[in-house]
Amino acid sequence: MKAKTLRCAVYTRKSTEEGLEQDFNSLHAQRQAGEAYVLSQTGEGWVALPEQYDDGGFSGGTMDRPALKRLLDDVDRGLIDVVVVYKVDRLTRALNDFAKIVERFDARGVSFVSVTQAFNTTSSMGRLTLNVLLSFAQFEREVTGERIRDKIAASKAKGMWMGGVPPLGYAPNGRTLAIVESEAETVRHVFRRYLELGSVSALRDDLAAAGVVSKVTTSARGVSRGGVPLERGTLYHLLANRIYVGQIVHKDQVFPGQHAAIVDAELFEAVQSLLATQAVRKRATAATPSNPKLTGLIVDDVGQPMTPVSTFNGSQRYRYYASSALINSRKAEAGSLPRVAAGDIEDLVVDRGRRLGLAAGEGDAWPGLRRRLRQVRVGKHRVRMVWSLEDIDVPHRTLAATPLPPGDAIIFDGQSLILDSEITIKTRGGARVMVGPNGQPAIERQRMTDPALVKALIRGEQFKRMLLDGDAGSIADLAAASRARPSYVKRALRLAFLAPTIKRAILEGTTSAGLSLERLRDHGVPDLWSEQLAAIN
Repeated sequence: MKAKTLRCAVYTRKSTEEGLEQDFNSLHAQRQAGEAYVLSQTGEGWVALPEQYDDGGFSGGTMDRPALKRLLDDVDRGLIDVVVVYKVDRLTRALNDFAKIVERFDARGVSFVSVTQAFNTTSSMGRLTLNVLLSFAQFEREVTGERIRDKIAASKAKGMWMGGVPPLGYAPNGRTLAIVESEAETVRHVFRRYLELGSVSALRDDLAAAGVVSKVTTSARGVSRGGVPLERGTLYHLLANRIYVGQIVHKDQVFPGQHAAIVDAELFEAVQSLLATQAVRKRATAATPSNPKLTGLIVDDVGQPMTPVSTFNGSQRYRYYASSALINSRKAEAGSLPRVAAGDIEDLVVDRGRRLGLAAGEGDAWPGLRRRLRQVRVGKHRVRMVWSLEDIDVPHRTLAATPLPPGDAIIFDGQSLILDSEITIKTRGGARVMVGPNGQPAIERQRMTDPALVKALIRGEQFKRMLLDGDAGSIADLAAASRARPSYVKRALRLAFLAPTIKRAILEGTTSAGLSLERLRDHGVPDLWSEQLAAIN
């Protein structure tokens, strides 16, 4: 059987231009060695491409090399199967850059070979070596992050301003802040007016009517931001910002700042007291989960209604549907599964509704499914869904022929379709998952991108880069610079630290059907990649 043809690109590099004018120089020698290696693998289908990727006079410590850029572009275009170099350091001398390059190779299924070091990712040993190198690259990134965080913590403990977008009322002055008096008077007015009105919403409307707008800033690229009415999130942050009383905050610690205060301590503490009182009222009215999909539709397998409930572990919220018998301390009267994770059962219902073609369009399927769903009956080993067929112009025989997972069965009852799904809840990698009788996940993986999730992932990468580059020093800085709520910035940043395979699945739309920003908010994101893969992907 003839081996598959593998298109091989030979990349060469020399740090200096010395000797490049010679008829046969270092680049020629590297190319000759690479092409000879490719020739030795002819039996495996290897063929050297005529395109020359030669960088003469370019350091291996930078990615800004013309031939390397052409090589990576051709990799992305699917024109290359194998990249061959004389030594690994010809490709790059920076471990972080090496990790980035190999990630791009891996995304396109491109292998990497070093002629003189027996490094070949087409073999299992080569892939093992690659994983070791990537692990060290990840370690280096984490150590660098720790050093940056330690430096920021030490500087803030000295009361220094660590950069980013300055708050309204201040302008940067080296490692401290200088008061901008015209803006400072606006800040004082906001604090006093809030105490008079007693509501952030009323304050927002009052300031908008008075023409008060946010601080205008111009980035290094000349892009202007701000100059817009102050929204509730911005006002909450402004009113709680201890910078205005001459302090610097780092995590839960407060330090005397090197800058002057704009608001006196008595006014500031009065505002904090009123904010705290309003927060207690808000939590009291939000004790139940918001917008649970199956309210009024879900029962346990003995007919007891199931009610949406929430529990908290620190700041993490977990949603469930619990049998009313369990809630009313009559556990003996509850069914075989008195409590089920809300996200899991909601995902299962949406997944089966999609499979049956009961969802209209390719966008948000839930509104159409909700109109047709009559009941969800949950047991320890089986979930029964009852769907109305009143407005469905699909013959029963077509629905009966719908491909379903093992253990699923369809029953027709007049104008209703009853779908029985055989499921079991098991623990895998510390996470509880629904599986079918064959042990496979009960919920089909959908190839459908979630625009909100993709946008948050991209924003999270931007936020991370701003922190690492020193363009922002805190969540508050990022929120002000992007005109986003701090809670959104936190969620987006967590996405930036997901495992690469999960990021790729989000961008390609191959994550589990129920993965969303809301679910990540409710369940959180584990720190370890292995735990992320078990819990999310």
